Amino acid sequence: MSLPEVSISQSHHNAAALVASACPASVSEVLGIARCGLARDTISQWAGHQPTALHSLTGLAGEIGVGSLYYKDESTRFGLGSFKALGGAYAVQHVLRQALDAEMSDAEISLDDINTQRFAERINNITVVTATDGNHGRSVAWGAQRFGCQCMIYMHENVSPGRQEAVEAFGAKVVRVAGNYDDSVRQADHDAKANGWHIVSDTSYPGYMEIPRDVMAGYTLMTTEAMDQLPEGVVPTHVFIQGGCGGLAGAVGADLWHRYGNKMPHLTVVEPMPAACLYESARAGEPQLVNIVDESLMAGLSCGEVSLLGWQILKPGARHFMTIS
Repeated sequence: MSLPEVSISQSHHNAAALVASACPASVSEVLGIARCGLARDTISQWAGHQPTALHSLTGLAGEIGVGSLYYKDESTRFGLGSFKALGGAYAVQHVLRQALDAEMSDAEISLDDINTQRFAERINNITVVTATDGNHGRSVAWGAQRFGCQCMIYMHENVSPGRQEAVEAFGAKVVRVAGNYDDSVRQADHDAKANGWHIVSDTSYPGYMEIPRDVMAGYTLMTTEAMDQLPEGVVPTHVFIQGGCGGLAGAVGADLWHRYGNKMPHLTVVEPMPAACLYESARAGEPQLVNIVDESLMAGLSCGEVSLLGWQILKPGARHFMTIS
């Protein structure tokens, strides 16, 4: 099967970006160095952890006339084929620790206790829930299976049966929701509150800010690996990252800023044209809601509402926003 031709549809220079600036306190408050370090140390202790490859695409670099081009390949990440394995499952581990900590006030619960299933019987009675287009839900379901809790996954009507089956393979129960991704987020939030479940979302919204920080912190393992894998002395000049709701892009932006400071690379956020909530937000200077009419082939990026935490990093940290057909 041949891939469709892709072209840049829109491009916006972000005048609000802080160029050649040290990482501002406002970004560290969203996603600090210590939180990112804890995520990297914790995930590296999971069974099956291996760094993924950073490929040097020398042929393509020569073809397009740039000095070097590197691609971080997440296809082997924990067998899930996606960077999402890092965020959702790690946040599940945190949620379970917090739930047991509240339930067992006389004991000090650690993240390692969750990883080793020290309190397996109690954890089996806890339910985590999320909305997804596919990959985040698979990570949450995989994490729930790994740590031994129950899992509910909400998917909107346009998510493919294959993505549903991939989630169900990890023992999760899937609930279908009419509408788009953002409708499934709202329904999952409503049902979780009604049933005493624990939401593990990769997007943040008013009243729900803490757990998405852990999701984002998990993602930084990928960025840090990539930076460590670059040839000695190489500092990337440009980084291109997919958009979605902005959680991943914000995490990458914060991690780059923590590492490189005022030499932070030129960060460009790329979105599918039908779901360009970050691009529209950058144009307006504040978060914008995009009503998704046509689903993109890139279903995992089909988000119409901006992650507020991601936006707090991207507004000062991303120098360009662009959409592709």
